[in-house]
Amino acid sequence: MPSSRLAGMSTAIVLFRRDLRLADNPALTAACNAHDRVVLLYIHDLHGDGGWQPGAASRWWLNHALAALQLSLHQRQANLQLRQGDSLQILRDTVRETDASAVYWNRLYEPAAIARDTVIKAALREQGVAVHSSNAALWCEPWQIATGQGAPYRVFTPYWRKLRAQLDAAAPLPVPSALRGAWAGPDLPLQDLDLLPRIGWDQGLRQGWTPGELGAQEMLEIFADDALGDYLHARDMPARHGTSRLSPHLHFGEISPRQIHYQLLARAQAQAVDARRRPDIEPCLRELGWREFAHHLLYHFPQTPTENFNPRFDGFRWAEVDEIRLDAWRHGRTGIPLVDAGMRELWHTGWMHNRVRMVVASFLTKNLRQHWRHGAYWFWDTLVDADLANNTLGWQWVAGCGADAAPYFRVFNPLTQAKRFDPQGDYLRRWLPELAHAPSPLLHEPWKDSGLMRRSGYPVALVDLAESRRQALCAYQQLRDG
Repeated sequence: MPSSRLAGMSTAIVLFRRDLRLADNPALTAACNAHDRVVLLYIHDLHGDGGWQPGAASRWWLNHALAALQLSLHQRQANLQLRQGDSLQILRDTVRETDASAVYWNRLYEPAAIARDTVIKAALREQGVAVHSSNAALWCEPWQIATGQGAPYRVFTPYWRKLRAQLDAAAPLPVPSALRGAWAGPDLPLQDLDLLPRIGWDQGLRQGWTPGELGAQEMLEIFADDALGDYLHARDMPARHGTSRLSPHLHFGEISPRQIHYQLLARAQAQAVDARRRPDIEPCLRELGWREFAHHLLYHFPQTPTENFNPRFDGFRWAEVDEIRLDAWRHGRTGIPLVDAGMRELWHTGWMHNRVRMVVASFLTKNLRQHWRHGAYWFWDTLVDADLANNTLGWQWVAGCGADAAPYFRVFNPLTQAKRFDPQGDYLRRWLPELAHAPSPLLHEPWKDSGLMRRSGYPVALVDLAESRRQALCAYQQLRDG
């Protein structure tokens, strides 16, 4: 039987990674437009992440995202081929099996992914296979935004100003009308990837999330309908559904920034009373801009997932590692209600409200003075939206050692934050059932009632907030005095 090339049929491989969608997928669209047949492939490469393999929560999401993509393709009479192993070797094998002349993928921006993709591109091109890569994850490539001197930005505001000027509201790419001749070879069952937990701790994740492209679109619809007009205020209230909750969908590429921008703009125009009273989508776009900035920094400063962005902090006097305190922080037993509520929300749902993320990170790095890497590693394992760029930026920002970081003297007070952003205690009552019936003043400060503490079994606070803040400021001052 003649090969596809001899028969005049052009075949391409489309390699899915963290772009698990069919709409607005540049690599998929380009391959479908240029070739007679496409091979849709996902490779679970256990050693391709340079030591940053997905954590348990991310693996749970990945399993369900792949299942959703498989279902979507089956409904279009197409198949997603699953493989596990070395990416280059599997691509070579698939090229040989299918006689493919080209491989298409969408770019990743983590240091290990860039290094791996560079090797794969060179090897495939050397054997005569064309390789095409596209941008599906960001508005602009990290190398496309630079200062007037051609240097990478280190401060968000001027970065955002330049990026914002380049954004347009172009319509996203549609799902290719026909995934022509999608090849179906020997398939690896999804369960063989062993992504799901063997102990059933994932009930909260199953209750709270719908991974996949359709789930992302539904979440965007909810956000656009209910939160768009009040986003600037509601996003800081942890008890409200005021944020988009799109971060895990963005991380796994189930939706793109361009799709979000386009739909928010269309919804704002539809809701406008007149041209001068259109709902303001700029705060939403700015938050997406922070995501872009995180990838910009990781691309230009690839050492930062483990090293301080600001090398002066290499001399900072962290407290000795205290596993008892770290374990109490991880499991929401610090005796500080807002911190504990946030950490329990994280454990149960794989997610935490952004305002609370800043509070729990500040408590760990400043009140407990434990190194920011301890927090970053825990978030990496427990967040469904664990993203190397965003995780690195967030932790270094709060710790004071990152780009555009919070001032060293800014210590988030969990008590003040709770009273301001959860004044009725709705968020605290949800995640701290032992304090659910306490009156609001005591809910925020349970240590003021010894009887409540005794009856509830709520833990005594690990530290005095005022004194631990003073000690942190002394340590930061010593670093400044150098």
